[in-house]
Amino acid sequence: MRQFISFGFVLMFAVLLAACGGKNSEASLSAESAYVASDGAEQIIPQYAEGFKVKYLEDGVRLVDISDPENERAQTYHFALVPRGTKPAAIPSDYQVVETPVRHVICMTTLQLSNFIALDATPFVTGITSTRHLFNEKMNEQLKNGQTSKIGIEGNFDTEVIIGANPDVIFISPFKRGGYDALTETGLPLVPHLGYKELTPLGQAEWVKFIGMFIGMEKEANVKFEGIARRYNELKEQTAKATDRPMVLSGEIRGGNWYAVGGQSFLAQVFRDAGADYFLKDDTSSGGMNFDFETVYSKAAGAQYWRIMNSFDGTYTYDALKSSDSRYADFKAFKDKGVIYCNMSEVPYYETMPMQPEVLLEDFVAVFHPELVSPDYKPTYYHLLK
Repeated sequence: MRQFISFGFVLMFAVLLAACGGKNSEASLSAESAYVASDGAEQIIPQYAEGFKVKYLEDGVRLVDISDPENERAQTYHFALVPRGTKPAAIPSDYQVVETPVRHVICMTTLQLSNFIALDATPFVTGITSTRHLFNEKMNEQLKNGQTSKIGIEGNFDTEVIIGANPDVIFISPFKRGGYDALTETGLPLVPHLGYKELTPLGQAEWVKFIGMFIGMEKEANVKFEGIARRYNELKEQTAKATDRPMVLSGEIRGGNWYAVGGQSFLAQVFRDAGADYFLKDDTSSGGMNFDFETVYSKAAGAQYWRIMNSFDGTYTYDALKSSDSRYADFKAFKDKGVIYCNMSEVPYYETMPMQPEVLLEDFVAVFHPELVSPDYKPTYYHLLK
């Protein structure tokens, strides 16, 4: 017999969870203790993600509120997920109804796609945008056999192809440039997926639960995330004991400016959790900023490590780095061979990393504190450049 959990009990559980540390708690919701909604599906209870909230009503209704984790004054989006084929009463008028589980979806970003890949649920995806750096074999096969279509690029979507993909929902990134106005004419639900706005690695990864609600894979999403959070927090606890915290620089000069993200960004959080100090650790912003070379050099000339990610055709070397700007050779991280490198042309960074923050973290731990990982550890995304 399916268990019904009243909203009042859910609220009581949320209060207890907050008392134990809430979203910053190191605990995770285990599959054994997961609560069940009135339709028999496991409940989704975000612990780290700040961008979505879920309220459970009778008749299997889920009220989902989606907001910008970086800006509490930004617009909030409201959706009511209802069991397919039902018309529950008492749904608030400002909630757009979506019947679940959905059968087909369109992903506008690789981060969204990463959630489906992690759940082995790519058959749900009938439309995607760019296929640049697409490594996943199943998705490439779906594109080849016509199961998934290319819908165009941001600002120039092919509406006919989109309609032909027969999606129940389109996942969008409303705060990015994207030309979504034309899509509103299709009448299809445009559901914001704001995982990219989360400021913590576990917050971003937890959006797999969000996707799980739409496709009827709540249990699988809970189990998947539990394993991710457990391993991430194990590594984080180990590095917290390290007494040596090296400084790490990030980025390169592009178009005359050195672009770097702020001290409260996703990347800065990963560095902190890996036992290192980001060169902008005292900065209070989370977004990107542009600097001139002299400013970066004054802050990070003595940094032991330098993180670089780009797409390079061939083998990336210190000579290749220096050839782009001879001044790079003046950094300590260059002189001491402390460059940590990821080549997006060779690894599926954007389509798998959002759902593997524990792997990303261990790559950095292996560089900053090699004594904390296995001697035969093989990096997945970032490695120390030889």
